[in-house]
Amino acid sequence: MATTTTSPTTRTPGRPSVPPSAVAAGAIDTLVLGRRIRHLRTARGMTLDDLGAAIGRAPSQVSMLENGHREPKLSLLAQVAEALGVPLTELLRTEAPSRRAALEVELERAQRGPLFASLGIPPVKVAKSLPTDALEALVKLQGEVQHLLTENAATPEEARRANADLRAEMRAKDNYFPDLEEHARTLLKAIDHPGGPLSQRATADIAAHLGFSLHYVPDLPNSTRTVTDLANGRIYLPQGNPGVADARSPLLQAVASHVLGHAEPRDYGDFLRQRVEANYLAAALMLPEDGAVAFLQEAKADRRLSVEDLRDAFAVPYETAAHRFTNLATRHLAVPVHFMKVHEGGTLHKAYENDGVTFPSDPLGAIEGQPVCRQWTARVVFTLPDRFSPYYQYTDTSSGTFWCTSRVQPSSQGAFSVSVGVPFAHVRWFRGRETTERSVSRCPDPTCCRQPPAALAERWAEQAWPSARPHASLLAALPVGVFPGVDTTEVYEFLERHAPRV
Repeated sequence: MATTTTSPTTRTPGRPSVPPSAVAAGAIDTLVLGRRIRHLRTARGMTLDDLGAAIGRAPSQVSMLENGHREPKLSLLAQVAEALGVPLTELLRTEAPSRRAALEVELERAQRGPLFASLGIPPVKVAKSLPTDALEALVKLQGEVQHLLTENAATPEEARRANADLRAEMRAKDNYFPDLEEHARTLLKAIDHPGGPLSQRATADIAAHLGFSLHYVPDLPNSTRTVTDLANGRIYLPQGNPGVADARSPLLQAVASHVLGHAEPRDYGDFLRQRVEANYLAAALMLPEDGAVAFLQEAKADRRLSVEDLRDAFAVPYETAAHRFTNLATRHLAVPVHFMKVHEGGTLHKAYENDGVTFPSDPLGAIEGQPVCRQWTARVVFTLPDRFSPYYQYTDTSSGTFWCTSRVQPSSQGAFSVSVGVPFAHVRWFRGRETTERSVSRCPDPTCCRQPPAALAERWAEQAWPSARPHASLLAALPVGVFPGVDTTEVYEFLERHAPRV
């Protein structure tokens, strides 16, 4: 969702908002001032000539004042206030005197702004002859145009900023959320889960405990993983769960959103937060804290910590085990950690760190889509003949030496490497620490891996013309809507088809 920034507004009950003047702080808002003078003048039955004579000014000067075309001195305003029989503070109030006046101010301000100028739209004379309903329509139309332009311009930047902010929050909490752990504990207790791996049947029991029946359908909307019918207590899932590594995950994520009371996201940051919370709770159900922590503490004591062993003990996909390890490692094992998921094309898909590793980032601090150093474990693993066995490597970087374990997993979007790493000082607790594989990364120095070797550059610099395969997300702003990327019409039509008939 796009996050748009709006200025503070002064609100009068029953009237449109009037933003503060765009001029410097402390300056007079001439548009509002002019409307207040006109309102008070006409309320007293005075003409422009009458007020002009009272303050020693020509009627045309009074008209310019009322239309907001000049900023008067306080001495002149004091004369106007005296002529109108009101204190000076009455003229300087920041709200428009009526709904009509507020609409006029909004339209005048818009017509003097850069948007109208850039669109080449001729101004409309804001006179008493302009009907109020037409004035309302023009103000609303201008607002919608401004909103759309701001949304389209801000969405990519705000999305990256929201990603960076959320990652900073996760780092500050060591990626551990006690309230979500407690939710998982309560749900597992409700179904009398004995501990250990969570079966498919137990997953369905959680849904039933919450009042949902499960329905596997062949026509789930393409833009969704599940659809929840809150009105009828149904959760729809795809038959066969195509493209899903673990059939439990989509159901548990849908259940998690219900348990956590997620409402329609207010903005893109809210959408990302909800996704993180749902994924966290789903993982906490599949790898319950008490059992997983006991397993990991025993492994640390024996100096054999391993994401693969955690995966096997709880029968979850490798990526789920890696995520869950980051939730528990720092809080319960006192081990700082980093996590990476990198596309085979070399770009960072998602990541987390609290161990000091420096991920590539853009000026906003966002890391998604950034190229990862070719010397890092997450990239080297793609060059191996056996891409699907765990790979261990030490990497010397500008922020220290890190040990990392990585493995490749296929997906409908191509292969990804999933990596977990720790600083050198903590590698003594892990399986794979004996590896002799070592690499040196000088990134962000472009001579490390961003630039081709001199001999290759000399040979091919003017002899190659690659045809790029850009991702669609590079060419367009993030989809706009309550749930980014979801076709709401398709979802509603689906629910209408499947809703029980009374």
